[in-house]
Amino acid sequence: MDSLTDFASGKLQALEAQSLRRRLAPTRRLDGLWVERGGRRLLSFSCNDYLNLSHHPAVKRAAAEAALEYGAGAGASRLVTGDHPLLARLEARLARLKGTEAACLFGSGYLANVGVIPTLVGPGDLVLVDQLAHACIWAGAKLSGAEVAGFPHNDVDALAGLLAARRGGARRVLVATDGVFSMDGDLAPLDRLSALCREHDAWLMSDDAHGVGVLAGGRGSTAAFPGAHVPLQMGTLSKAIGGYGAYLCADQPVVDLLKTRARTLVYSTAPPPASIAAALAALDVIEAEPERVAAPLAKARAFTRALNLPPAQSAIVPVVIGEASAALQASRALEDQGFLVVAIRPPTVPAGTARLRVAFTAGHDDADVAGLAAAVRPFLEPRS
Repeated sequence: MDSLTDFASGKLQALEAQSLRRRLAPTRRLDGLWVERGGRRLLSFSCNDYLNLSHHPAVKRAAAEAALEYGAGAGASRLVTGDHPLLARLEARLARLKGTEAACLFGSGYLANVGVIPTLVGPGDLVLVDQLAHACIWAGAKLSGAEVAGFPHNDVDALAGLLAARRGGARRVLVATDGVFSMDGDLAPLDRLSALCREHDAWLMSDDAHGVGVLAGGRGSTAAFPGAHVPLQMGTLSKAIGGYGAYLCADQPVVDLLKTRARTLVYSTAPPPASIAAALAALDVIEAEPERVAAPLAKARAFTRALNLPPAQSAIVPVVIGEASAALQASRALEDQGFLVVAIRPPTVPAGTARLRVAFTAGHDDADVAGLAAAVRPFLEPRS
């Protein structure tokens, strides 16, 4: 073997020994709930399609019609010829939903965060990040060239201490957090973070990928804290909205700056028309069906009640197992019973906290939620 192949093989062997090697599992989603994997039909509790809109007839029809009218792809960067008419329509719609002046669309949530943060801060600035924030927030912060520091998860007092000690030495300060934390399902205290940031002239950015469409009538985690001022509201189209892409909602000058300087927008082909049309149709469903919007959180809370867990704050409920090998075994045991609940392992979560990440959708039947709770209960019982 040459040195590259030898290096890769050694890394894979080390990961395998720690139960941390990851493998792709071809999965056919049959509808918003059921999947086919390994020749078996499984009820999925591992999908972020919280409102089951990826398979909604109106959403699929809108995507198909847009592809026929505008083509399969955008053809170029938005600053060249890729700024097709649907993009402006969706940006205006998202700005209204989030209560901001404007919005800027990106190809994905990862592209949004690694594009937005370096556009706004750089050397001489400071970025303070919740330690459990999504990896793409950390990536964007590090790419910016600013000084980057983490603060303990949802610890507003610790953040206050960092701001008091370090604000004076930085030109600009950005505080970044998830709105709903993707692995724990809890919410950032955006009201308290907002007040603290305004006190120290720091810019608060919240990633609402897992809140929009689910919380506060679909408006997301920011709206769940009515007094919060979050000038940078990021989110995705790939979870509750059911498609693909992402956005940043903010004041008009901020959005205008992103559209001329954010590298992941300037140097990326624009999102395809089908994805944008699908998002517009999904937002129609979200506005028209409040009962659908409320359902994922209700299902999650029924699950936590059944297992005597802390009440769910979002559609995500973690069942922490501990070691990676044990989490994999638990996931396989649930699959044997017909449930797909994927094990999440380090480095996605901290060492020793490998877990089953259970995601609830509007379409899950109450009986299936109860059945899953019964299947999970043995993994929560004390081990001798």
